[in-house]
Amino acid sequence: MSKITVATQPVAVSAPGGVVGSAVGRVAAAEAAAAVAHFAARLAFETDVSDVAADLAAGVPGVVVIDSRNADSWDQGHVEGAVHLPTAEIAERAADLVERDALVVVYCWGPGCNGAQKAALEFARLGYAVKEMIGGFEYWAREGFPVENGAGLVTRRDADPLTAPVSGIACAC
Repeated sequence: MSKITVATQPVAVSAPGGVVGSAVGRVAAAEAAAAVAHFAARLAFETDVSDVAADLAAGVPGVVVIDSRNADSWDQGHVEGAVHLPTAEIAERAADLVERDALVVVYCWGPGCNGAQKAALEFARLGYAVKEMIGGFEYWAREGFPVENGAGLVTRRDADPLTAPVSGIACAC
């Protein structure tokens, strides 16, 4: 009787767009041109809390940050300098609160909430240039950026070391 040996580790063999035996490479990566189009499109629709914080700190004109959550959430804490405009009120009130040529950045609670996408859709329907702040208020607060409550008190938490460098220096991505 012959002895059969079974490999216990997957063998990595190069394959176009993937790695045979790899969980990640099970579906091949997109061709370069498709990847460029995809990632460029995502950046056209999304921004992150660090980039928003940098623009606000620098006083970049034309950037308007919109908190699309309800009044209780707003009062609990929001991005310092944001405008409170719940999603259900955007169609009716946006023209009174946001200049037509503004770059609107919307956020809601966090990555587990699609409220920012709903708000962005409303602004897009009205013809505004709009981006979603990925990570939402959760990551804004977790990264230690200024949080204002309903009474106007501004506080800053220490950055969560799992979401931001503790040195205070941005990740430079």
